[in-house]
Amino acid sequence: MAAAESEVSSALCAQFLSFSAKDTAAKWLQATDLPKEVYLHLARYVPKIYCLGPNLNPQSEDLLSQLLLQAPLEWYLCGEEPSVGLAKLEQNNQPSQLCGHVFKVGEPTYSCRECAADPTCVLCMQCFLGSVHKEHRYRMTTSGGGGFCDCGDTEAWKKGPYCQKHEPNISDSSQEDPLANMSAEMIARTYNVFSIILKYAVDMLTWDKEDELPQGLEPPERGDTYYCMLFNDEVHTYEQVIYTLQKAVSCTQKEAVSFATTVDRDGRKSVRYGDFQFCEQAKSVIVRNTSRQTKPLRVQVMHSSVVAHQCFALKALTWLGHIIRYSDALRRILCQVGLQKGPEGENSLVDTLMLCDSKMWKGARNIYHQLFMSSLLMDLKYKKLFAIQFARNYQRLQTDFMEDDHERLVSVTSLSVQLFTVPTMARMLITEENLMTTIIRTFVDHLRHRDLQGRFQFERYTAQQAFKFRRVQSLIGDLKYVLISYPTEWTDKLRDKYLEGFDAFLELLKCMQGMDPVVRQVGQHIEMEPEWEAAFTLQMKLTHIISMMQEWCASDERVLIEAYKKCLTALTHCHSGFTDGEQPITLSMCGHSVDTIRYCVSQEKVSIHLPVSRLLAGLHVLLSKTEVAYRFPEQLPLSELSPPMLIEHPLRCLVLCAQVHAGMWRRNGFSLVNQIYYYHNVKCRVEMFDKDLIMLQAGASMMDPNHFLMIVLSRFELFHIFSSADCRKRYNRENANKDVVQQNSTLIEEMLHLIMMVVGERFSAGIGQVENCDELKREIIHQLCIRPMAHSELVKALPENENKETGMERVIDSVALFKKPGVTGRGLYELRPECAKQFNLYFHHYSRADQSKAEEAQRKLKRQNGEDSALPPPVLPPFCPLFASLVNILQCDVLLGMLGAVLQWAVEPSGGHWSESMLQRVLHLIGMALLEEQQQMESSCDDNEITFNFTLKISRPGEAPSNTPSILALLETLQNAPHLEVHKDMIRWILKMVVSIKTMRERTAAAPSSEGSGHCQEETVRDKDKAERKRKAEMARLRREKIMAQMSEMQRHFINENKELFQQSLEELDASTSASQDHSPSSWDSALVCVGPRRWRAGGGERRQVVTCILCQEEQEIRPDSRAMVLAAFVQRSTVMSKNRRRPPHIPESYDPLFMHPDLSFGAHTGSCGHIMHSHCWQRYFEAVQAKEQRRQQRLRVHTSYDVENGEFLCPLCECLSNTVIPLLPLTKTSCCIGEQPGLPLWLNTISQQIKALQSAHRKAKPTNAATTDETKAVEDYPPPEGFRLDHTPMNPYSSSIKEMLTTFGTATYKVGLKVHPNEQDPRVPIMCWGSCAYTIQSIERLLVDEEKPLFGSLPCRQDDCLRSLARFGSACWTVSCLSTVQNHFIRLLSALVPDSQVENSPCILDVDMFHLLVSLVLSYSAVHCQDSSGLSVDAAQLHFIHLVTVAHLVQILLTSVPAELTMEQESGGVEHEEEESVCLFYNTLKTLLGSLCDVSSGWHLWHCVKAGILPFLRGAALFFHHLNGVPTPPDLHALGASEWETLCSYLCLPSNLLQLYYNHQDVFEPLLQGWCSHPGMRLCLQSPEILISFPRESNRLIELPEDYSALINQASSFTCPKSGGDKSRAPTLCLVCGTMLCSQSYCCQTELEGEDVGACTAHTFVCGAGVGIFLRVRECQVLFLAGKTKGCFYAPPYLDDYGETDQGLRRGNPLHLCRERYRKIQKLWRQHSITEEIGHAQEANQTLVGIDWQHL
Repeated sequence: MAAAESEVSSALCAQFLSFSAKDTAAKWLQATDLPKEVYLHLARYVPKIYCLGPNLNPQSEDLLSQLLLQAPLEWYLCGEEPSVGLAKLEQNNQPSQLCGHVFKVGEPTYSCRECAADPTCVLCMQCFLGSVHKEHRYRMTTSGGGGFCDCGDTEAWKKGPYCQKHEPNISDSSQEDPLANMSAEMIARTYNVFSIILKYAVDMLTWDKEDELPQGLEPPERGDTYYCMLFNDEVHTYEQVIYTLQKAVSCTQKEAVSFATTVDRDGRKSVRYGDFQFCEQAKSVIVRNTSRQTKPLRVQVMHSSVVAHQCFALKALTWLGHIIRYSDALRRILCQVGLQKGPEGENSLVDTLMLCDSKMWKGARNIYHQLFMSSLLMDLKYKKLFAIQFARNYQRLQTDFMEDDHERLVSVTSLSVQLFTVPTMARMLITEENLMTTIIRTFVDHLRHRDLQGRFQFERYTAQQAFKFRRVQSLIGDLKYVLISYPTEWTDKLRDKYLEGFDAFLELLKCMQGMDPVVRQVGQHIEMEPEWEAAFTLQMKLTHIISMMQEWCASDERVLIEAYKKCLTALTHCHSGFTDGEQPITLSMCGHSVDTIRYCVSQEKVSIHLPVSRLLAGLHVLLSKTEVAYRFPEQLPLSELSPPMLIEHPLRCLVLCAQVHAGMWRRNGFSLVNQIYYYHNVKCRVEMFDKDLIMLQAGASMMDPNHFLMIVLSRFELFHIFSSADCRKRYNRENANKDVVQQNSTLIEEMLHLIMMVVGERFSAGIGQVENCDELKREIIHQLCIRPMAHSELVKALPENENKETGMERVIDSVALFKKPGVTGRGLYELRPECAKQFNLYFHHYSRADQSKAEEAQRKLKRQNGEDSALPPPVLPPFCPLFASLVNILQCDVLLGMLGAVLQWAVEPSGGHWSESMLQRVLHLIGMALLEEQQQMESSCDDNEITFNFTLKISRPGEAPSNTPSILALLETLQNAPHLEVHKDMIRWILKMVVSIKTMRERTAAAPSSEGSGHCQEETVRDKDKAERKRKAEMARLRREKIMAQMSEMQRHFINENKELFQQSLEELDASTSASQDHSPSSWDSALVCVGPRRWRAGGGERRQVVTCILCQEEQEIRPDSRAMVLAAFVQRSTVMSKNRRRPPHIPESYDPLFMHPDLSFGAHTGSCGHIMHSHCWQRYFEAVQAKEQRRQQRLRVHTSYDVENGEFLCPLCECLSNTVIPLLPLTKTSCCIGEQPGLPLWLNTISQQIKALQSAHRKAKPTNAATTDETKAVEDYPPPEGFRLDHTPMNPYSSSIKEMLTTFGTATYKVGLKVHPNEQDPRVPIMCWGSCAYTIQSIERLLVDEEKPLFGSLPCRQDDCLRSLARFGSACWTVSCLSTVQNHFIRLLSALVPDSQVENSPCILDVDMFHLLVSLVLSYSAVHCQDSSGLSVDAAQLHFIHLVTVAHLVQILLTSVPAELTMEQESGGVEHEEEESVCLFYNTLKTLLGSLCDVSSGWHLWHCVKAGILPFLRGAALFFHHLNGVPTPPDLHALGASEWETLCSYLCLPSNLLQLYYNHQDVFEPLLQGWCSHPGMRLCLQSPEILISFPRESNRLIELPEDYSALINQASSFTCPKSGGDKSRAPTLCLVCGTMLCSQSYCCQTELEGEDVGACTAHTFVCGAGVGIFLRVRECQVLFLAGKTKGCFYAPPYLDDYGETDQGLRRGNPLHLCRERYRKIQKLWRQHSITEEIGHAQEANQTLVGIDWQHL
């Protein structure tokens, strides 16, 4: 097969080499029938280039199609060498002012909130950075793909339409025809080529036959080669497709995933190639497998030549798009060709493509849409013509879209956003093509489900209809685009067409008026929750449309008047169908009577959807706002209005809400509760609740207020309570049901609240005399009265307009102050104190919860300021004339009767028919009336104008028979009622107001001239009150201070008396640290030393350590023979300090961890929360956790945040993640040295003798086979030195429970550190424990340096405890290991420093981390020392170890860390002269030994390098020996200071000139030095400097992030998925540790890890972070923490907007900037190894995080 293919390809090559594009083009120029010639050429060559086998080869296809197909076309087009011709065209071309850059998926787009005509106007990053808008308030989002940059479009921007690049030239006369500069022949040739190629492409892409080609394209020879082509749909999931493909074409899962990914991306993919039968079989399997639940996947068997031509058709469209970039003239010709009608008037090519859109696959659609964008939409003349065609085809395109299942993004209908948002074009389409009516009619036609009255019915919506309903909503989007900017100039034709559209819109609203009606359930609960969401979705989508319709109407008086009339007619028409069965009745009360109908909301049908009434309400306000009502009253039907009809339905709706609050509709289930919630919700209320209120205000302003209130009482079903003659004497409740009484109380409260709103809501322009911004200010003030809020919370609480703006930024600074956030939390706005007086407790947008929070907050504030706690109503703006009569409600008889009744009930509180909040509302209403009266008096000039005399009416008692007391009298009675303490301040305020108004009245009656002295009187009363309150507050303060002073005196006295007690408890708290200060003043005289024979020793008392178990609360002293106490601990693999992340992971089974490489490429870190338990308590606890886990697995499959199978558990006290326990051990008793300890030479000699004896003993013990006996004889009996007893088996000093815990922790460290199965016998167990101890100390030492903290005294005690336990555990772990194994480790470790012929392959000293070596040597030595009774002390050994290792480390530093080029010579002035000399000497010794070192003459410089390089080692050693030997720390190391070096050296018993170590024992060190330098590895290391680690090792940091987040988005948008060639990654994710960008959360980049498929991030954590990872998900602006495969959480990103808030998901789009403090916090978590702990806490706090499949990210 392969041979055959290669023959074919070589034949092709021969044919292709002889081909000349120039000759072909010349032939075409002579041709009479050009289309036929070109078709022949295509028929001959296309099948030879494309689709030659199962595996497509895009590189060679592109190359050949360029040579054989595109080149001749370009030659023909230019008439010369294409590169020359096209360059000429480009030179003559005027650069376009439009940018037209088409956005890729995920690319950043920018919109300016100040200058954009609407939110769809966006700029690409390049244009944005070069524009004026980057200094404005801009919004940043990521594109879904498919739109283009609007730079240069003057209609899209109010100002600054051009960036610097697209700025037009002044001389540029852009109006001239682009074809003017082109020769006629060239135009003709271009025309020919474009029309042939475009027609070919359109024919091929809309071709629906699978086995034959259009005429003229039939291939010369035709083989039996077919493709089985699978097409994308949006019904089947990835999993279904993958499963089906594996069955149908028997491919691997990987291949199936790749097929599915391509199908999803390109819309189709061939899954099999072969003869017809072979492909047909695969097709039948796929269809059979996918047709069970849904419609089957679409599969076609297509002949390879058809596929080939379709492939080239796409290539041809791309080529056209590429060619027209060279010149506007070419673009224009292509537009002409595309839009030209056929000879018989048939559809143009563009029309054909549009109308076949839903039949094409995704890839084809995308390519032709891009061509439209770069051609038709970039040429302003043809954009208009295209828009007209688009509008004419609109209904068909939308109908096709409804039937299609692809997203709108890949449908041609999505181009509407490019056309309809251009204001001039939208208006042209409304007038010329009646677009508005078309859109609305199409919309109504697609929603066919109606009830008998013709209203929409969404009951029992099927999934199919719900899907369709979602798609229909895109039509509303188009309508929004058309209306988004209202016209400033109207023509008669535009008026007619707009009103025609308005009529169609009213028809739509009529279908919604009264839809989804509800009836109260009595007796039993509703069975099925009715469908309510669809209706509300529709309402929400239409909210902005309705608002925009009103804006259009408001911009022209004639349109407004006509629209008002039409709307009124529609409403009357709706009402005529509603009145059946409603009987008329007459109500009378307080001497007034009114005719109305009998209607009970609690018994009849009632609907919450009344869009027609609400639209009328909106227009009614506009009549007042635009003053049309006062200028053209004769043109308006105001006199014919029937106010009771207007208010009827909105009132029913508000009563429904009140009854739901009162609990009367409980049995109607949640659907009704949700409807009421949305009715008041900020998303809907503007066109629902607010408009109902306005309708009531409009109706009430045209009625007698008494009549209005009686109708309200009647609808609230409260009329009988207030109308009875003796309603003041509580209406008979003895036999009343308690529930009914409760309901009535709530209804009365709600009704009083409604009256307050009708009279008090005057902040909409047109109702009250206010500006638009006043309404907004009031909203913000009332939100901030609840509590200080973040910017985003405020934005959510305010209604957005159609441009997604709330307008908040304009007014926020006048009412609030901004407080910046700290490292956590967010910035908050706080209310300015002077705005608090505008607070209205009964603000109409408060929910009940908001109201009580606000009341509490405001009362608290008043108390803090020392004012009384009354919350009187605020002063209100005056009404507009159309609504002016509303104030009379406050003084009408019916209301006064109601107020009097409630007050009377309050006076005699024994009756149940009364509540405090009812009284509070009554007081509020009285306050409102008094303020109204005061305002009228202040604003009126003549006394006869005052019509509002509330004070007179409330002073009058009732009429003769009943003689009820007046309201004023009742208030005075209530002022002293003991049960009304809370309301006293308010009643007092009311009475003061009454007095001041009366004095004003008297004064105006007596002398109209003297104004405002009523105020004075009130002021003096107020001042007296204030002074009194101030005095009381001052006295209270003094009293408080006195008490505080007494208390602190008593405290001091108590401490002095019980000094010893305090002292003791402090000591017990921390024996190790306080011991140094309290007990041994003498020890300060001699310097503190922590290592060696001269070290400080603890007395018996200081060794005692008593701790308490957190589980059983028992105290226990830590002793070697007692029960074990343990610390909860967490061991984890770590690469935080790694200097080489590219090192391949080791093979766990064979890896030998004895020597740590200086690059610290990975280590095991141990951390602890510091909580202590008995070992047996912990074991019981852990067993309980295991049992619970087993039960949980049987019961439910929810994960926990910890993995019990891996030994994980949560600390019982702090719930910190742990996976093992460390035993607490006492200080080892060390005898004081007997006699003089040997010096280094003697000691080394003794040790080497002991080692030889051990080696021979080990060999004896090993059974050897006969072959090797001869060699072993030679070294067999090496006698042990004196006092070294090989046969001595040391006593294990520890109790059994401690031994068990030693094994537990050792095995855990080994298991986690090496990623192996636990095996307590493995010789590597002690090595891993020593390594973990060293690594943990090193990481803590680095942390302290990074945070600039002193070495001692700044660690939290949990870390201190952890280090102490680790060090002591390390020195004890040999007791539970095999003795000879540990001795062997010691022998090998020492051989790295003291070469030993018996030990093979000991490492070069440049390959060993010296601190790890020191720790391992010190901790393993005990295993050798236990057999030594010669009086050698451990202390001496420790001292010699540190001396040896320090010298080796000096050599390491001088070989690796001295830079060749020297900085400025800096003389130290002879202070460290001796050091500098000796270091020079030493360096030269090394140079002679190695020869390859660079020359360094400056001793100062060398000494400087040495000091800096060795300091981390010395600090680590100090930490280690301090914890191991329990030596107190010198005070100098508790602070950062200059004396650190000297103090450290003396603490570690080292000379401050470290080189003295070498020169004091030169005889010993010289041979060692020669041995180190002659090691074969040394030359290798020095020859490859890139792998050398220099000291001091820099701390690792997280990567540098850009200041501006959009730079990251841009970087991510150009990142392509590494696996699926050139495809954009959907979730690009940045590793913050190493800076790699990954393609997360996608099938394409899954890899297999330990037998499981994992996503790119999880796989990366195992390479880069030993299983722990920190990532930034760029599109979501979210930090992701991962640990292992099952743990993860999201964390707040370090990017904040100007309001101090993060924006996870980039929903708000505010510009984001890096907050360095927050990034440092994430870095600190990482350096502290706290990522896993952070994830654990997050998962415990939020259970939903546990269920996420983190391993797939």
